[in-house]
Amino acid sequence: MRIRELERSEWALFRELRLRALAESPNAFARRYVDERGQPDAHWIRLTESVTTPGGQTMLLAEEDGRSFGLVFGLLDREHPETGHVGGMWVEPEGRRRGAGEALLRAVIDWARLRELERLELWVTEGNDPAIRLYERGGFSDTGRRDAHAANPNLRVIQMMLTL
Repeated sequence: MRIRELERSEWALFRELRLRALAESPNAFARRYVDERGQPDAHWIRLTESVTTPGGQTMLLAEEDGRSFGLVFGLLDREHPETGHVGGMWVEPEGRRRGAGEALLRAVIDWARLRELERLELWVTEGNDPAIRLYERGGFSDTGRRDAHAANPNLRVIQMMLTL
């Protein structure tokens, strides 16, 4: 398994992985598959550009034998330049419990440290215990803050933070 950054020309791969993630784990994300699947190519190209600008945000992929099966975003906070966000973390079911989540999380933490960020924050769906345990093993702790889930108002999300 290897972890690598998405390349600017790989907008179709971005779309494929993101749609697979949204379809497989609908309660894990702030966006919904039904809303994203019909987006035009220009939408995916623009999103890809936003995570492939050198020195900026990133999308990291977990791959094996040339096939991508996991992703995570490292996002910059425009209002708080010392803060980054972990977003969109997903590993397909067949790739879970093989270290891909830990490897993706380590890689996004390394990305944040290279940018000299002071902290990383993330939101995780309440009740997603495997994800919560993964983040805790990575050094994240529950801030106590809760909010409504953006895509499913019947759920709540938990904010977690890692001080770098």
